[in-house]
Amino acid sequence: MNRSLAFVSILGFLFAPGATQAEPASAAKREAVASIDRQSAEINGLADQIWAFAEIALRETRSAAVLADYAEAQGFEVERGVAEMPTAFVASYGKGRPIIGIMGEYDALPGISQKAKASKEAFEKGAAGHGCGHNLFGPASLAAAIAIKELIAAGELKGTIRFYGTPAEEDIGGKVYMIRAGLFDDLDIALAWHPGDEITADTEGSQAMVDFAVEFRGRTAHAAADPWNGRSALDGVELFTHAINLMREHVEPTVRMHYVIVDGGDVPNVVPDHAKVWTWVRDSKHTSVDALVERARAAAQGAALATGTESTFSIQAGSYEMLVNREGAKLIHANMSWLGPLQFTEQEQEFARTIQRETGVEPTGLRTEPEPLDLTERPPDGGSTDVADVSWVVPTLHLTVTTAAHDAPWHAWPVVATGGMSIGHKGMVYAAKALAATMVDLYENPEQRKVIAKEFEAETKGFKMKLYIPEGPPPVPTN
Repeated sequence: MNRSLAFVSILGFLFAPGATQAEPASAAKREAVASIDRQSAEINGLADQIWAFAEIALRETRSAAVLADYAEAQGFEVERGVAEMPTAFVASYGKGRPIIGIMGEYDALPGISQKAKASKEAFEKGAAGHGCGHNLFGPASLAAAIAIKELIAAGELKGTIRFYGTPAEEDIGGKVYMIRAGLFDDLDIALAWHPGDEITADTEGSQAMVDFAVEFRGRTAHAAADPWNGRSALDGVELFTHAINLMREHVEPTVRMHYVIVDGGDVPNVVPDHAKVWTWVRDSKHTSVDALVERARAAAQGAALATGTESTFSIQAGSYEMLVNREGAKLIHANMSWLGPLQFTEQEQEFARTIQRETGVEPTGLRTEPEPLDLTERPPDGGSTDVADVSWVVPTLHLTVTTAAHDAPWHAWPVVATGGMSIGHKGMVYAAKALAATMVDLYENPEQRKVIAKEFEAETKGFKMKLYIPEGPPPVPTN
């Protein structure tokens, strides 16, 4: 081979697939990416199985099993049913430090079943669907963990890799119960990703949230014959929700409050003696959310007093805002730049544009280029996650990868559709590569770990965590 061609060949070996990063990639990093390519058929199959199972929070029996079984088959030691949740597990490989963890989710959302097609059509009417892409989340993270396991087994990396199978993100926040059980306490660094409509190292974070229920108990009566003898629990709910709606004028623009009435009585001609409203409040910081909860508690007490009823205020779940680690975000961004853009076919782009036209958004298709790194502090657009709680326990690096049409509705049928076909598959594989490449850097570079840890320690100095979950075991269904 001529010397100039040999030089070009060496450059092609040293630099990333996208050829946009200035730093050369280590042999271990390139091998980790190659491992994801070798696993792609298997993880696509896992994602499709979980997509078809579409199991909701704490009922992800088959979804958790296929991931745990796959991890076990790859040589991981798997502990199932951790933190008193049958669908939670931890898969570990290696020994010693660093101990790096990676999280995976697999719960679906109720009532949004959808076929893998670009127009709304239920796969099974009334059934659940993966409208947040969690069928992709778990398999990608596990594939990245396996890539690291292979390098540890080959003696190319030293330390421990741990995959966390985390249920019920969409409901009780399974990771919070896993935090209470101490399952993240010995980690050096944690990683996670989320399906999205762009490729980015997440620096915006997420909203803090508290989930609570208010129940009112009154006195029943015949609504026509002797309503004066009744004290309507539904009146209590209505007065409480009116107070919440009046609050909207007197909160910061970043606040979000939403509720559903889950019990308002049985029939119109009976004064209801029980009613219940389920409420979420959110803001950019947990301190603000705590204050909102106390205002809501006072509103419940006032509504009960005004209607002659009794109220019970119960916090059911909640999450902190994401503690963004900017040093970690820089590392993720470098690896996504190294990987370069996602490649979608024209057919896949048209699939996305069809969804956009169906949902009334601009038909721009799928975003393929990594977004510029934005390290400015700003309030999150919206949404909460229990990954954020982990970020206050251990430095947590988070990324998002395109798996859905840009700006199309989330928690809805368009995300179910793309998550069940090649668009979701490609984004999932890309996420696995970005995660694996970032973890290689963390294992190979102790100084990088120290910089990330130093930022975390500075941000959490004096912080004492309060978990937004009730006493006792998780509310695991018994049927």
